[in-house]
Amino acid sequence: MLAVFALLAFQSLGSGFGGLGLVLPVALIGMVLITAIPNQRKQKKWNEMLAALKPGDRVSTTGGLRGQILSLRDDVVTLRVQPDGVKLEFLKTAIASVTTEDEAEK
Repeated sequence: MLAVFALLAFQSLGSGFGGLGLVLPVALIGMVLITAIPNQRKQKKWNEMLAALKPGDRVSTTGGLRGQILSLRDDVVTLRVQPDGVKLEFLKTAIASVTTEDEAEK
């Protein structure tokens, strides 16, 4: 799809802009690659974190709740949230970060 846009840009700019007609599509492809690679690395790291979750880990959700994992199922995590020890279920993808290691360092 990106190649199609680059080809269209190349054809439309053609001879009207001289050498810019060739440089612009290459620059656009380069900019897309520069932004895509860090996002792929971040996604891979997040997926590895989700795969390594285990009961007892302390986590933060994307909604800002913090709690301790009680149980894990395929795509559901049960958390105990303080101060009352309320049990809440979340989708595994709602886990933003694991904070167990952070507390061990303090």
